[in-house]
Amino acid sequence: MKKLVITGGKKLNGNISIAGAKNAALPLMVASILTEETLTLSNLPHVSDISTMANLLASIGVDIEIDGTGIDGSLQARTINLKAYEINNSEASYDLVRKMRASILIMGPLLARFGKARISLPGGCAIGTRPIDLHLKAMEKLGAKITLNHGYVDAEAENGLIGSEINFEKVSVGATENVLMAASLAKGETIVNNAACEPEIVDLANCLNAMGAKISGAGTPIIKITGVEKLHGAKHKIIADRIEAGTYAIAAIISGGCIKIKGVELSLFTGFREELEKAGAVITKISDDEIEFKRVCESINPVNISTQPFPGFPTDMQAQFMALMTISNHSKGSASIEENIFENRFMHVLELVRMGAEIELHNNLAIVKGNNKLMGAEVMATDLRASVSLVLAALVAEGKTTINRLYHLERGYENLADKLISCGADISIIY
Repeated sequence: MKKLVITGGKKLNGNISIAGAKNAALPLMVASILTEETLTLSNLPHVSDISTMANLLASIGVDIEIDGTGIDGSLQARTINLKAYEINNSEASYDLVRKMRASILIMGPLLARFGKARISLPGGCAIGTRPIDLHLKAMEKLGAKITLNHGYVDAEAENGLIGSEINFEKVSVGATENVLMAASLAKGETIVNNAACEPEIVDLANCLNAMGAKISGAGTPIIKITGVEKLHGAKHKIIADRIEAGTYAIAAIISGGCIKIKGVELSLFTGFREELEKAGAVITKISDDEIEFKRVCESINPVNISTQPFPGFPTDMQAQFMALMTISNHSKGSASIEENIFENRFMHVLELVRMGAEIELHNNLAIVKGNNKLMGAEVMATDLRASVSLVLAALVAEGKTTINRLYHLERGYENLADKLISCGADISIIY
């Protein structure tokens, strides 16, 4: 099994280009089910979750072509063409769905266009239960009949979906995305209250509108969707990955170096820019799509964070920020990290402790006492963001760190080792 071996102590300096957002690309790929015409997406990230989704869509009959090279070698030239002209299967099997929870997103589009869907209960990272009840209740509000049979969700809407008012009891990005797609072809008007506001939601709405949908209010807690009879093909560029960008920003700060991040707008750092600056980052906008991150102070300041739905601090940046706090200046106090989104997203703590970090856990609260030295160790990735937090810690640890279970990292980071090596990191990939 592939491993990373990292020797810490190198200041990272250089340029890194950011890929398209995985969390935006997955629902955008699913949106292709809503039309028989071709949906073309550019700025496609090359990560394993994209391959998993492509395999799932192909299994139900979506015709897929991927250009993974790019004429000019740029990220933006990478495209995927998806055409769901004839769906010959409305079932998403366990073997495919178990690998990724985003698979549940095909339910809404299948119901909207074909009136039925059979989907295995999903799998994915072990960071919490992440129940799909919000998805199911929303589909029922739109007129679908839902039953659970032997580990599968059977959904039917023989006469089509009907617009409704949906009040989410808590904010859910995935459930909001499912409703946006389903309601686009429903009869009448749908109002979504307490909708997720993430940039990925806005990106999906923009793409759906380009396909002929009528959606307003995306990016706010109240979204209005007026159903249309038919959607058509479109071309859409996937937004940059704000979590990937934030991860490399922390790589610059934790190593004491300077990295210019290309292909991302400063606005995508909403929710964690202020926390990075409090920790000691100097953030400079070079151009509309290039930002410089560096640390000029000798030590990192402890900063308290609390994960919240957008525009709050993103849960997908919590593990990376914890790695940064492990080497904060303890003479200035401890850092508290509160996880409010997923109930089991502190599995990286024990691995960081193996490297010398001082962390106390109190339910959903971690107290991090910074120190000046982490030590290389053999560690194991437990989920996508946990894995990259170990990479960040290893960049400043004394000696060698071996990171196992690299497949978690490959679910959401494109060529991470190569990008860090290009900035001076000492990393070996062991096969």
